[in-house]
Amino acid sequence: MTEEKIVRQVVLDTETTGMNMAGGPPQIGHNIIEIGAVEVINRRLTGRTYHVYIKPPREVDEEAIAVHGITNEFLQDKPAFAEIADEFLEFIKGAELIIHNAPFDVAFMDQEFSYLPNPPAKTAEMCTVTDSLQTARKMYPGKRNNLDALCDRLGIDNSKRVLHGALLDAEILADVFLMMTGGQISLLGEEEVETTSEVIEIEEEFSVITLNPDEAIILRASDEEEESHLALLKIIEKKSKGNCLWAKATGEAEQLH
Repeated sequence: MTEEKIVRQVVLDTETTGMNMAGGPPQIGHNIIEIGAVEVINRRLTGRTYHVYIKPPREVDEEAIAVHGITNEFLQDKPAFAEIADEFLEFIKGAELIIHNAPFDVAFMDQEFSYLPNPPAKTAEMCTVTDSLQTARKMYPGKRNNLDALCDRLGIDNSKRVLHGALLDAEILADVFLMMTGGQISLLGEEEVETTSEVIEIEEEFSVITLNPDEAIILRASDEEEESHLALLKIIEKKSKGNCLWAKATGEAEQLH
C-alpha cells in the first residue's frame, strides 16, 4: 500500500505597530507585535498552535490600536522579536504558509528576520506561501473577500471576532481556507488492492473500486466535522434553491431547514 504523503500547512496571521502602504512594503520603522498560527496536517487541524506577543522598538500607532486593541502598556513586558525568532522559525520552516493578503505579513516577517544578527533565508525560500485572499478572489470574483465576508458566505461563526487578533484570525482563516478548498480526501492509495472471494464494490460515476473489507479503514466523523459537513450542505442547498442531491440521497434534507 502506498505510504500517505504528509502535507503540513501553517495558517498564520500577524498584527503590527502600523499599516503598510497600499500594495507596498512595510512602512519603515513599523514592527510585528503579535503572531498567531495553527497547524494543519493532511487537512486536519492538529490542535498545535503558536502564539506570541512581541515588544516592538517603537510605539504602536493609535490607528493600529483601534484595529487590534493591543496597547503599548500591554506590550511592555513582552519579549523582543529576536528572543522568539528561533522558536517561530522552527514552527513554520518547511510548511506551506496560508496567509490572507500574504504580501503584507511576509514583508513584515522578512523585515524582522533581516534585523537578526544571523538573518535566515527569506520566508518564501523556507516555506511555500499561499495567499488565501488570491484564492478567494479567484473563487468569488468581484465580491468582498475579507475574512468577515468569507465567514458570512461560507456559514462560519466569527462572532468572537470583535477586534483583530492574530491567533483568533488564524483559527478562523483555517476554517475558511479548508472550506474554500474542500473536497473529498481519498482514503485509498494509488496501488491496486488485491481481491478475495468476499469483496465490496463501490460504484462511482466513472469507475468501480474493488476493496477488500479486511483492509478497509473506517474513519468516523467527529461532532465538529459533522457540523462542518451540515454547514456546507446548507450552503449547497441555498445556492441550488433546494436541490442538494447529496442531502436527498442521504436523508439529510430535513436537517437543512
